[in-house]
Parts: sequence; C-alpha cells; structure tokens
Amino acid sequence: MIRTPLRPLARVLSARARGENPDTIERENLRARREATSDAVRGRAEFRLLLLGAAFVAGFATIGARMAALAVSQPIEPQIASSGDAIISGRADILDRNGRVLATNLLTHSLYAQPQEMIDPARVARELTAIFPELDAARLTADFTGTRKFLWIRKKISPEQMQAVHEIGDPGLLFGPREMRLYPNGDLAAHVLGGASFGREDVGSAEVVGVAGVEKAFDTWLRDPANSGAPLRLTLDLTVQATLEEVLANGMKLLKAKAASAVMMNVHTGEIVAMASLPDFDPNARPVPLTTGDAGDSPLFNRAVQGVYELGSTFKVFAVAQALDLGLITPATMIDTRGPLVWGKFRINDFHNYGARLSVTDVIVQSSNIGAARIAMLIGADRQKAFLDSLGFMNATPVELSEAPGARPLLPPKWSELSTMTIAYGHGLSASPLHLATAYATLANGGRRVTPTLVLGPAKEPGAQLVTPSSAAAVMSMLRQVVTRGTASFAEVPGYAVGGKTGTADKPKPGGGYYENKVLATFAAVFPAHAPEYVLVLSLDEPVEDSGAEDRRTAGWTAVPVGAEVIRRAAPLLGLRPTYGPVAGDGLNLVRN
Repeated sequence: MIRTPLRPLARVLSARARGENPDTIERENLRARREATSDAVRGRAEFRLLLLGAAFVAGFATIGARMAALAVSQPIEPQIASSGDAIISGRADILDRNGRVLATNLLTHSLYAQPQEMIDPARVARELTAIFPELDAARLTADFTGTRKFLWIRKKISPEQMQAVHEIGDPGLLFGPREMRLYPNGDLAAHVLGGASFGREDVGSAEVVGVAGVEKAFDTWLRDPANSGAPLRLTLDLTVQATLEEVLANGMKLLKAKAASAVMMNVHTGEIVAMASLPDFDPNARPVPLTTGDAGDSPLFNRAVQGVYELGSTFKVFAVAQALDLGLITPATMIDTRGPLVWGKFRINDFHNYGARLSVTDVIVQSSNIGAARIAMLIGADRQKAFLDSLGFMNATPVELSEAPGARPLLPPKWSELSTMTIAYGHGLSASPLHLATAYATLANGGRRVTPTLVLGPAKEPGAQLVTPSSAAAVMSMLRQVVTRGTASFAEVPGYAVGGKTGTADKPKPGGGYYENKVLATFAAVFPAHAPEYVLVLSLDEPVEDSGAEDRRTAGWTAVPVGAEVIRRAAPLLGLRPTYGPVAGDGLNLVRN
C-alpha cells in the first residue's frame, strides 16, 4: 500500500506562496489516514463477525440434524473402546424347552487389595474377616504388611458384602466389575448343566468358561459373539425335572438308598425331558472333585450317564425282541425253565421256581433267568453281540455332555456262550441308565433306533429299523403284562397304562464276586404302554424296604413304587391325558351284556 506523506513538499511550497499555513495540510492528511485505517479495521471486524455467525449457524444445524437422526433411530448400547485383548464376556443363557432360564449371567464385583496403599493393614484384616468369616486374619495381616503389591481377596462378592467393605474406608481395598454365571434354580438339573468357572481374569473383568455338563460341551458356542447372545435351548422340561428330582430324593431317603438316578426320554425323538443323579450339588457353589476314593461317591458324578452298571433283568427284553425278530420264537413258545441251568462249573438259577416250562411272555412277566438264557442260546453269541451293538451298548452315548465320551460300557473280554447266557439277563455287561433308556425307546417307538439328545432343535430323520414293528409291539404287550400280573405290579398308575421291566442286580465286589445284600434296583418303564410316548429308567443303589418282617431289596419293592409316583405326577405335566377302561394293547376284551 502506498502511503501519502503527511507534509508533501509541493503542496507546502504552494501553500506558502499563497500565504496559507502548511500545518493545515499535515492535519488534513493525518485525519484522512486515520479514517482510512478505521474503515479497514471495521471492514475486517465485520468480516470476522460474519464468519463467526456462519460457523454458529453451521454448528447448530449439524447438532440439530444429529439430534433428529438419533430421535428416529433404534437405541444402541454404547461400546467401550480399549487397547489390548478384551476378556470375553456376555456368555449366552441356557433355557429349558419352554424358555425358562436354567443358567444366566449376573453383574457382580471382585475384591482385591493393594497393600502399599493401605493406611491400617491390621484393622483392615480384622474387619475383612468379620465380613468374610472364611478368611484368616493373621494370614491377611501378614500379606498386607509383606512385600506383595497385589492380592486377590474374593473373586466375587454380593452387593451387601461390597457395601460392608466400602464402610471399612481404606484406600487399599479396591473393586473390579465382572460377570458371574448364575443358576437361579440351584441344584435343579445340576449334572446336566455342569457348571462354569473363571478362566482368564484381571481386575476389570473375567472370562467365564464351562467346566462340566452342557456348559463345557457347548463352551465355545456359548462364548461366541457371532451368536449375538442367542440362548442355548435344552430339551429338559423344568417342571418335569423338578418333579422327577423331588420324587427320586424322597424315594432314596425312604428306602435308605446310597444313591439314585433317573432318565425320562421321548421315545420318538430321543429328547431327554428330565435327567437326575443323586446325590447332587449346587452349580452356584460347585464342590471340589474327589482326589481319593471312588469317583462314584462324589456328588459331581453323573450316575445316569457316567455310571456303568449291570442292570439285571431289564436286559431280558432284548433277547426276546431279537429272537422274535429272527423268527426263532413267538410270544406263546414254551421255554424249558427247569433249573439249575449248568454250564461247566457255573449254575444259573431263578429267584423262584417257576416250574418246568414257561411261555416266552411269562419268561418276561415272571422274570426267569433260565428262560432268558435259553432264548439267548437260540440266538448265539455273534448275533446277540451285533444286536446289542446296534442298540448302542458297545459305545459311549452321543448325548451332548462333556462326561459322556468317557462312559463306555464294560464288555466281557471274551464273548463266550456263558457270556451270551448271562448278558441275556443283565449280568456280564455293564452300561449306563442312559444306554438302557435309549434301547427301550427304540423298542417302544416301533423298532427305530433312537439317538439321545439334550439340545432342542429341528426334528431329526428317523433312525434305522432295528426291530420289526410287530416284534416291538409284542414286547410292549409283554411289558404291560409285567405290570398287570408280574413283578412290577406296584407300577400301575390309574389313567395311564404303564408297561415296564424290573431289574435287580447284585453289586460286584472290587476284588471279584458279588455282595449278598447289596443290589442295584432298576425299573425301566414305558407309558402309555398301548401307544408309548415316554420311557423312564430309574435306579436305586443299595435300597432296602424294611417295613415288613424281612428286608426286601428287589426292584419290585423299591424302584417300581418310586417310578410309579414319578409317572403319576409327571404324565399330566407332559400333556398326556389319562384314559380309563380297556384300551388297545391291554390284552383285555370289552364284553357287552
């Protein structure tokens, strides 16, 4: 910019020639310069105000547009950004078949200490033991006054405990938020659910991992964020499960049994609607596994799946079903039941003397060991072995539990003719109650193989036809007669035609041989017998019915009444309507006068 001189020489000389004051020129030029400067400053200020106003307008417009967009959008949970690998949380829920919660998550806190920040470690130790009696004050004091800079006190605490710790008021006590696994029904279905624990953890959060049952079997799926928190739905019915466990526990107590187990399964789909093993535990406070002694004595042991036992006379129906299918016998075929049946140095006897001959039906109804052994001899070892293999007795059950793959049946080292005879009446081969329930379901549904499952899903394709429908129907008729006139007479439930088979197996001694007064009593039932929908296998370990002059241990006196009570209470819950009067399959004829 060209600045005009305040006293230009030419104008000064001209003013002097005219007799004017040259200072006037300087004052006029100074005023003009100030006015020009003022105009320039005003112009810049106005321009800045205009820019600032435009910025405010744009800002308010942006905020308004964002508020409008948020108002019409779906709410979204805020996400916390963090550096490093985040510990996985948000484990999916587990539900029963009707959507009722079996396992879920609960927001809680952990308690830890930074001893170097503590003001009075001895007082903190005393007050912590008052809140958590299981802690040792002397040990805490030693830890707080030592060289440790970090110390876990409790991995999870309740809100009440958290408030009590707050009131101690020491800056060295700190809390960390975390999610814990909660089982709102306590010990209900404990062995199916299994339980969960903490895996990777820090003061801010912890990774919940399954340690047993379906929690472990589906651990990866339950923790997978790709599932968007979709729950795992089981085939269990919570009300039926509660009923089964209540009746089983009362029966176990009444009959002074050491333990008990039960499985209830849909015969068409293989869906397990209830499964129990007693004694049990609370998954919210899962006990420590046994390190010594028999694993079967632990409450963590799932006797329905992991326990493999000789299941006694419940096996007799398999020999009869196979022989019927092979055309070797009919229900009316007479079988030689004279005893004892001698094979080398071994003698096979019946519990009672049933006479010289029984029909095949009465071999089942009266539960003749000799009759079952003779039928098995008609079949032969190779065919018997192949048939039991097709029913699943040679392998672990494929049910979705982490414990299932290790529960393989115990087979004879050599499948001899003697093994063929003893296995026919349930000795010499050990299997789990779930194996037995699966095999009975196969016979009850018309002979198609069943695969047991605990996960609710789409209907599966029918299994292979292992037994003809006519042979399966004949076996169901026999099972119904076991209840109406045989060893399971206490299983009659008004309104529900129950069929079933008893099994009383002497318990083997660890060193060989069998106990005289220790048995495993089993009742395998189907209901309704004329059109089976469900199978129930219930076992009691070392039961005794002592209300009479002599102690009674057979399944007919122990397992059968308990099983009948389960069916009486569970059948209506399963939607089965009671029927009264003769129905097809009862073996009764309706006579009109």
